[in-house]
Amino acid sequence: MTTGNTTTGNMTTVRDIMTKDAECVTVDDTLQAAAQRMRDLDVGALPICGPDQKLAGIVTDRDIVVQCVAEGVDARSATIERFATGKPITISADDTIESALGTMAENQVRRLPVIDRDKNLVGMLAQADVALNDPQRSGEAVAAISDDS
Repeated sequence: MTTGNTTTGNMTTVRDIMTKDAECVTVDDTLQAAAQRMRDLDVGALPICGPDQKLAGIVTDRDIVVQCVAEGVDARSATIERFATGKPITISADDTIESALGTMAENQVRRLPVIDRDKNLVGMLAQADVALNDPQRSGEAVAAISDDS
């Protein structure tokens, strides 16, 4: 009998607590459109998806402020493509929460796009998701992610 949670032994998986159905922006969207979508969804990051809906990157509210607003770039015309850099750090939906927290701490990130075996985006995992499900582990993660050493 299944209880509704996908677990590995007694371990909670990312799939159990991630935010499902993450909305994407495209490289052709403007930074203003991305910021408006973040506001409307009350999120601090959005995955960037290509035409095939495969993950192509991630844009954060901080990216928009530091790379666009602070530099005087017009967010109404600047596209995501101009500011998308590097390959995003991801986690598998079937990985354990411990693994995800380790990845967050190692890479000093608070959000991770979640992919399936075919590399399709299936959700997002944020520190807040962990906090809602395991406050003690979340506190430890915050300390590890925020550690500047």
